[in-house]
Amino acid sequence: MSVTPLTKPTHRPENPRFSSGPCTKRKGWSLDVLKGALLGRNHRQADTLARIAESLSLTRTLLELPDDYRVALVPASDTGAVEMALWSLLGQRGVDVLAWEAFSADWVTDIVDELKLSDVRALEAPYGELPDLTTVDFTRDVVFAWNGTTSGVRVPDGNWIPDSREGLTICDGTSAVFAQDMDWRKLDVTTYSWQKALGGEAQHGMLILSPRAVERLETYTPPWPIPKVFRLMQNGKFLESLFEGVTINTPSMLCLEDYMDALSFVESIGGLKGAIARADANAAAIADWVARTPWVDFLARDPKTRSNTSVCLKVVDPAIPVDIHADFAKRMAKRLAGEGVAFDIASYRSAPPGLRIWTGTTVERADVEALMPWLDWAFQSEKEALAAAV
Repeated sequence: MSVTPLTKPTHRPENPRFSSGPCTKRKGWSLDVLKGALLGRNHRQADTLARIAESLSLTRTLLELPDDYRVALVPASDTGAVEMALWSLLGQRGVDVLAWEAFSADWVTDIVDELKLSDVRALEAPYGELPDLTTVDFTRDVVFAWNGTTSGVRVPDGNWIPDSREGLTICDGTSAVFAQDMDWRKLDVTTYSWQKALGGEAQHGMLILSPRAVERLETYTPPWPIPKVFRLMQNGKFLESLFEGVTINTPSMLCLEDYMDALSFVESIGGLKGAIARADANAAAIADWVARTPWVDFLARDPKTRSNTSVCLKVVDPAIPVDIHADFAKRMAKRLAGEGVAFDIASYRSAPPGLRIWTGTTVERADVEALMPWLDWAFQSEKEALAAAV
């Protein structure tokens, strides 16, 4: 195997943080933005309650939510928000759950093995593809991720969801909200976490409910006990206070202040449209490079379903044996981390081998563009090392 060495690039990304979660902070972020945090204060007294309520109001405004939708701060990140929805809402009718990567597959496990629902259809697809959306039955409840974080595959839009449907749509939107155009009227429950598109701190989740979801809560009681951190009802009444700033358990006001800074950043870049445009531009920079680079391709097969946040790539050079792709990609990622130009870009542990590069709203396009020559260098360097070992 003969390999021509490639000169190491000299221009480095200013910010090498391309992790898919927690994701990078905005450019210019510093600890100074936390100075106004209401620390050491009870989270249900007037000042802190008002600050939480302000964050919910600003979230509503920036996401352009319908006026009759509700938004709340809940425990345990996006996972907690999804679990809250599953435990509180499912069981009234059959469920279709879409799974095409690691996290969406987790919801199949929870619905079947933990909630032990019997009338469940798992509509599955391999990494790189979507299930056949035309087979989804909306007389049933439907659980799905808008963006597959570990596969780089997203639903193309909300057109496959009918306006008139009998079941609820429960959407894990954590890699999509604030970076992709969510069709809110098609979504009855949407969840996300601060540490994805906004680069906020972890462990806090956001829950968005439509009036249809609230109606289900008020008219249906699941047959299983619901843990305190999942409860949206109390004494048979909907907990409206959760959507006014009262939280189920104690939130971090330090993390909340960081979230407020992230929301201010979104305001400064033109709101939701500006946030989406930044993610689109970042992903386009990688797409331009992939188009001219023969050794790499997207894991997502269809350009219409490629993520603009969690971009997943695979090595396709025939000179690299398939059985060493996993080790080869890990070595590339390790080499780039060692150079300080890209941290945490190996593919997710249960995903096909390759690279995963976060290109969400808080990433600068200039950094993505600066990374591309380094990917070429890392590939060529590992290929050279492989040739020398043969």
